[in-house]
Amino acid sequence: MTDVRPPEPEANPAPDQIRELLATAKTIAVIGISEKAGRPSLDVGRYLAGRGYTIYPVNPQLSAWEGRFAYASLHDIPGPVDIVDIFRKPGSIGELVPEIIAKRPRAAWLQLGIVNNEAAAELRAAGIAVVQDRCIKIDHYTLLGG
Repeated sequence: MTDVRPPEPEANPAPDQIRELLATAKTIAVIGISEKAGRPSLDVGRYLAGRGYTIYPVNPQLSAWEGRFAYASLHDIPGPVDIVDIFRKPGSIGELVPEIIAKRPRAAWLQLGIVNNEAAAELRAAGIAVVQDRCIKIDHYTLLGG
C-alpha cells in the first residue's frame, strides 16, 4: 500500500505569522462546511465558533449550519472576511481563486491534505496570505493554546 501525500506546499507562512493571523482574525468563511457527523469541516467549524470566531458557513447545499445562515458562495457574505478556510478537493481550488480575490480576505487556508500551488501563487500575487496542507483547528490549538 502506498501512502499518497499531496505535493509540498510552496511558501507557507512561518508559525509566528500563522499565530498572529489566528490571534487577530475575527471572521472565518468555511467553504465546504458540512453538518454530517464525522466530517472534519463540522468539527473544525464547531471548534472555531467555540473559540469566538464569527463563522460564515459556505455550502450551496445548506440553508443553515448550527443555527447560522449558510451562504451559497463567498460573494453572498455581507461584509469582510479575515480568513477563507477551504474544505474542497485540490483540483477545485483554482475555480475559487477569483471569488477569493474579490472578497479580499487576509488569508486563504487550505486544510490538511489540500495543496494547489498554482492557485496559491495567484492568491499571494493578489496580496492574500496562503496556508496549505495544515489544519486550522490543530494550528489554533497548538499556537494559541486552544
